[in-house]
Amino acid sequence: MSAPPAPDAGPISDADAGPISNAAATAPTPTPPRAPDTALERPADLERSAERTAKAAARGGGHPVRLRALDGLRLLAALMVAAYHYGGRDGEIAQAWGSSPRAQFPTLSGYFAYGCLGVQIFFVISGFVICMSGWGRPLRSFFASRVSRLYPAYWVAIILVTGVFALPWVAYKAVSPSDALVNLTMLQQPLGVDRVLGVCWTLWAELRFYALFALFVVLPGATRHRVVLFCAVWTLGSAFAEASDLPLLDVVLMPEYSSYFIGGMGIYLLHRFGHDALSWGIIGISFLIGQHYAIRELWHPANVDAFSYRSATGIIAVVAFGYVAVTLIALGKLNWADWRWLTVAGALTYPFYLVHEHLGWVVVWVLHQKLGIPSYGTFALTVLVMLGLAWVLYRFIEQRFTPMIKRSLSTARL
Repeated sequence: MSAPPAPDAGPISDADAGPISNAAATAPTPTPPRAPDTALERPADLERSAERTAKAAARGGGHPVRLRALDGLRLLAALMVAAYHYGGRDGEIAQAWGSSPRAQFPTLSGYFAYGCLGVQIFFVISGFVICMSGWGRPLRSFFASRVSRLYPAYWVAIILVTGVFALPWVAYKAVSPSDALVNLTMLQQPLGVDRVLGVCWTLWAELRFYALFALFVVLPGATRHRVVLFCAVWTLGSAFAEASDLPLLDVVLMPEYSSYFIGGMGIYLLHRFGHDALSWGIIGISFLIGQHYAIRELWHPANVDAFSYRSATGIIAVVAFGYVAVTLIALGKLNWADWRWLTVAGALTYPFYLVHEHLGWVVVWVLHQKLGIPSYGTFALTVLVMLGLAWVLYRFIEQRFTPMIKRSLSTARL
């Protein structure tokens, strides 16, 4: 299927213990006070760093803390995006329903329209998790973990959607064989190639974040000083990119998304080192900028011809919810949500995100138009079918091939 231009929603990427991983996020055991990052750091700075580390150790009891609540938040964000794709927008899903989702869900469609903001929540989570998983890791290990976690399920999703859309009874058009092959690289969007998965535009944003983080934090070695500097420079660079209107800067610095990743990194600093004015400043500034871009991209005046109306207040509230939820998890306020099933929920998030949209169109069409199942029943059953497929991808693809690819890349000669 030739996907339309990047929609206003779409998850994200995967991390070892991250927004779309197959394991609960695990916070590292706090480390002893580090050596000064630069000669400018005085003994008083080191004392404050030691105090922050002690507070972090107190929150975690000196042992790794499994952030299962983060897995639950990831699944919630993925379900928000699914609600948007199934009932909060028009387009191909209207063809699957046989009419506009607004007619299928006259009350809920307006709320479903806010589900696209699950992407912004994913980006905040990704900033937190990539900062956590990349801390103290060499560049080769970081690269191997990213590739091995992102690509196996993604490749299978590309093959599945291309194959299903090629069936003669499916009404949706598949992309050309050449474009499908390019999609396997995950670089189809910058190359101007038709997308097999509409949601893959978010993976392109994640890849750019990984590249910047690897170059400026992982390669020289992650420290608090270096992460703070990276956040500050990226924030200013994004503002310059917006002001200069230079396409290259927009592509590299992605000002419309950078604030969410930066906010997640600030939240991780809070998690690792405790309360700190700089960390809170990074979080606050990134939220103020992030809500601006969310409103700019997703708000429109009330219009009878528009599918939905998202209020500015509603958009700000959903973005704020994402920041607050990740911050509460980082500060240990949600450690009580330590249920094992959340680990499974987190494991299903990434494959669910990949397959739910396009394959969901086909499932909705079969259940609603062919089998006559009512709208709400079709909605619930489609989500369950996609979660079941996500479990199959996790169990038989990710668990089998992710460790294999990771070992191969970690031991490969340069």
